[in-house]
Amino acid sequence: MAVTVVLGVELDPWMLMAQDSQWRSEGYIVIHAYSVRDAIDHFNAGDFDLVLLGCSMTMESKKRLTSLIRASGSYTPVVSIAGSREVCHTFADATLTDDPRELLKGIKEVSAARTRMPAAMRVA
Repeated sequence: MAVTVVLGVELDPWMLMAQDSQWRSEGYIVIHAYSVRDAIDHFNAGDFDLVLLGCSMTMESKKRLTSLIRASGSYTPVVSIAGSREVCHTFADATLTDDPRELLKGIKEVSAARTRMPAAMRVA
């Protein structure tokens, strides 16, 4: 099974950590960042397959971090978690709800779409 490395940015440490064991069993390794600054440091130092923006982040922080990721030239998918299905964060590649099953399914779909992307566009 291929391993997918996710940068999970969440201001509330319990939100992402609560799903860690399930994600590991599905082949995901989640590196946690608890601030935008921490996320930027991790992103610049690592090689991530996906960035997950938690629902406790402000909209402004999510937009700022996504903008910084794109400004770096990275095509790493950015997924934003929203509390409602009706919400769409247009700055992100996908907006998913915080329901654990739907979140995992959505992350799988975004990850699969990235692997179908031409190799030149996948370079972070």
